Amino acid sequence: MLRRPLVLSLALALSSAPVFAEDLMQTYELARTNDPQLSIAESQRLSTRENAVQARAALLPQINGSAELNRSHEAGTTGSARSRSYRATLGQAVVDLGAISNLRAQRQYSTAADYDLEAAGDELIARTANAYFDVLVALETLAAAEAAEEAFQKQFDYADKRLEVGLAPITDVHEARAQYDGARANTILVRNALQDAYQALAEITGSPINALKALPEDFRPELPSTGDADSWVQRALDANPSLQAARYSVQGAEYGVSTARAGHLPTLDLGVSYNNGANWYSPGTVVPPDAEGFGNGEGHSFGLTLTVPIFSGGATQSRVRQAIASRDIAQDQFEQGRRAIERNTRSAYQALVAGISEVEARRLALVSAQSAYDASQVGLEVGTRTVIDVLINQQNLFSARQAYASAKYNYLRNRLLLEQAAGTLDAATVQDVNRLLTIDATAPADIRQ
Repeated sequence: MLRRPLVLSLALALSSAPVFAEDLMQTYELARTNDPQLSIAESQRLSTRENAVQARAALLPQINGSAELNRSHEAGTTGSARSRSYRATLGQAVVDLGAISNLRAQRQYSTAADYDLEAAGDELIARTANAYFDVLVALETLAAAEAAEEAFQKQFDYADKRLEVGLAPITDVHEARAQYDGARANTILVRNALQDAYQALAEITGSPINALKALPEDFRPELPSTGDADSWVQRALDANPSLQAARYSVQGAEYGVSTARAGHLPTLDLGVSYNNGANWYSPGTVVPPDAEGFGNGEGHSFGLTLTVPIFSGGATQSRVRQAIASRDIAQDQFEQGRRAIERNTRSAYQALVAGISEVEARRLALVSAQSAYDASQVGLEVGTRTVIDVLINQQNLFSARQAYASAKYNYLRNRLLLEQAAGTLDAATVQDVNRLLTIDATAPADIRQ
């Protein structure tokens, strides 16, 4: 049921070597080992499965044993009496429809917990990839911000020199200085954002991640060749683990209603017991007429016990109403989840389709922004453009680089979201995305953790 394949060699390496990661796949493996949220989901699954074990135990034989040793004194005498006894009992439910319904309900909840854990595993992939991509976008944003700061500084120096020789007005210098100061402030903010992105990734993996792989400049996204939006929606309705968990929770709640209603029904139990006892009487004790100072006895019994509930103060009816309300909640939660999954699947598919066009459009916009900036630089040198024109084109180039980086990684995010909604997100998907990341992306030394 749970699609959690392990890369054994990688797991051994992670357990025997210093913790590190060099790409998305290794980062995911590290997160799967250390992420607290996934660990919580695993423990919740184990806890829920024990309910089925306990419900089954109620239908199995119940064996108990007891032993007693007593000493008593009678008033007005110097003697005492001692007794000891052993007792063993065996009980077996013969007819208990409530216990049977409860076992069926707990088995449904146990299956739902399996799907909840699978959904948590899918969510871990999405969270890890999002945090990973956030770092990559922040790295590209920082590179663009530093390039912009350097360019604005050059323009400020250039405008200042032209002012000294009388070739530029003072307003050009002020404008260039304002842009340069703004670029410096923006670089500081971007560096802080990058550090926070690294911390967010470390929060999931439990260890610092410094060396990552990024998309190449010539990245060309493609649409999955596995059907249109309707087929993805149908796949999601059939296989989404969260929806499957909700479906089994509804079935468990239905059995919960039967369990509550069984409180009105009689139960039949088989009982077997064995007794062994002995008495001792010391001198001075008033001995019963049929005893001679010592006596013992042994016996056994068996029989059937029919218990018929007559009146419980309204508690049984209350439990039935409560169970029905819980079932209605589970049904409404399932319907709400079904509608949300259908909408999210269509949205992710449409975003993926639009993302392909957006990446290409952003790439062409970056090329145009670079050409416009280069042309304005040449125009400034020959006197056909002003410093302000160059500054505007530089800002446009910075924005174009930022938008292109975001578009590339948003495409990957939407691809993972689509697979997550369809219930097909697993380690193989991570490996497919990881193959697209071929460029080394390392943070500056002063930002590394």
